[in-house]
Amino acid sequence: MSTNFLLILLQNDLPVNDPRTALGIMEPPSEIKLSVLDLAFKGGWVMLPIVLLSILAVYIFIERFIVIRKASKEENNFMNNIRDFMHEGRIESALTLARNNNSPIARMIEKGVLRLGKPLNDINAAIENVGKLEIAKLEKNIAAIATVAAIAPMLGFLGTVMGMVRAFYDMSMAGNNIDISLLSSGIYQAMVTTVAGLIVGIIALVFYNILVARIEKIVYILEARATEFIDLLHEPAN
Repeated sequence: MSTNFLLILLQNDLPVNDPRTALGIMEPPSEIKLSVLDLAFKGGWVMLPIVLLSILAVYIFIERFIVIRKASKEENNFMNNIRDFMHEGRIESALTLARNNNSPIARMIEKGVLRLGKPLNDINAAIENVGKLEIAKLEKNIAAIATVAAIAPMLGFLGTVMGMVRAFYDMSMAGNNIDISLLSSGIYQAMVTTVAGLIVGIIALVFYNILVARIEKIVYILEARATEFIDLLHEPAN
């Protein structure tokens, strides 16, 4: 009975001469499409700092990734050539080779060659200091990505709270005439900012972990080359 009643109501909304009236068919409602830009505007002003933080994170990631990738490249047979020059007593050739190679490893070995003739502890300390400085250069602005990963979700939650406050305020002002359209703007802001903040935070966290992992790999390489150079000083000359 209820089904027949619904069909009667639906048929009354259709034109009399519409063939769908006789068949009891109702046209489905058209799909409402909402673009990403429209959603961003629904989020309110909180979306602006979230978008700016996302741009900052992407820029730092690309710039640091290029720098770290360049620093991780090591010239083939670099340490072998340094070893040959050292065994042959060609200190100037070893120094020239290190200076012509623009990499953290080369700058670290250059400092070690310049310290030749001093105690091994001093040479080792000098090499370690150069290595720490090189790592500090690679880690430049990395903390900013971690900050974005922490702040973006918090801004999203701030937008959520503001949206819910706005929704409840509209409800209180509407009194008994509560309409869903009054609440839609506040709910949009609450949901959109949360999603945007979480997305930016997750992406920034992934960026941070990628860069940290690549820097740690370079740290291991620098430590290995420093140990190799110190061992080279213990080897007897030919």
